[in-house]
Amino acid sequence: MAELFPRVGRPDFSVAPDGAGAVYSAELQPSADATPLSLRLPGRTYLAIKRVVDVAAALVALAVFGLFLPLLAFVIKLDSPGPIFFRQERVGINRRRPGRRAPGTDRRRVMQPGRPFKVIKLRTMQTDAEAGGPQWATANDARITRVGLFLRKTRIDEVPQFVNVLRGEMSLIGPRPERLVFMRKLEPVIDRYEERLLMLPGITGLAQVRNGYDDSLDSVRRKIALDREYITRAGLREDCRILLSTIRVVLKGEGAR
Repeated sequence: MAELFPRVGRPDFSVAPDGAGAVYSAELQPSADATPLSLRLPGRTYLAIKRVVDVAAALVALAVFGLFLPLLAFVIKLDSPGPIFFRQERVGINRRRPGRRAPGTDRRRVMQPGRPFKVIKLRTMQTDAEAGGPQWATANDARITRVGLFLRKTRIDEVPQFVNVLRGEMSLIGPRPERLVFMRKLEPVIDRYEERLLMLPGITGLAQVRNGYDDSLDSVRRKIALDREYITRAGLREDCRILLSTIRVVLKGEGAR
């Protein structure tokens, strides 16, 4: 498979073929201009209102989703063998703040940069999709089932994540939750990468509607910039704009893989 990260100048890192698809290779060049946290975080009043909206939206979404779940379960099982739901560990919010501990004393940083949780989606890929190791979804990905293609295009596969919202692991709007294996490869080469963990991850968000899925190192850099922009500008008005953009993206089927 061709490299997902084009070699422009000195590459930060590349993707090399391995079994069923592309996985990250090893050589990383740390970012030289890393700087301390500088984001303005949202206030408590906004976060409290946001949580109320999250719970209300989750209850409504799951109630409607439950009406169609038997049909969705039937067609998923009919299309390909395997479970109906897909669970995968992601890295959630980092509730710690810089300066609370002396350097080298934060043990959780060694294992997890944020609180881990299991994200829940409808299964859209074959059960052996990552037999060759962790990898990003690509355009026209052969691992996606026929029903899965429809579920991804309409974003119906994302609806079970409202369970994560009810649990307080996710929000309706926020940065996309990432896997630890990818984070560990990206943190050393993208400045301020870890700052996206300062808010709950979201089902949708500014980066999701403007940048789509990750497919290169440049696209990840754009995503991080948009995540940081959202954290700085987060508010009810901004959330409404993102929701309207999300509806447009879903109706047009943009960025689906």
